[in-house]
Amino acid sequence: MYQRYVTLRDERGTTDYRVAASTGITKSTFTDWKIGRSKPKVDKPKKIADYFGVPLEYFLAEEVEG
Repeated sequence: MYQRYVTLRDERGTTDYRVAASTGITKSTFTDWKIGRSKPKVDKPKKIADYFGVPLEYFLAEEVEG
């Protein structure tokens, strides 16, 4: 999930700070996902999907493949 988030973030030219400010997801949460300390629950990927205007399945598909 995190890698797909990074791809979208970079393609859209935004930052973790901007996404965090707009979604209410803390920057430390992104760090936890990056290092594998935690995995996102469905509510947070939904917020990110809404922020980027992509379907939630964009993030969930990786979980099935991975």
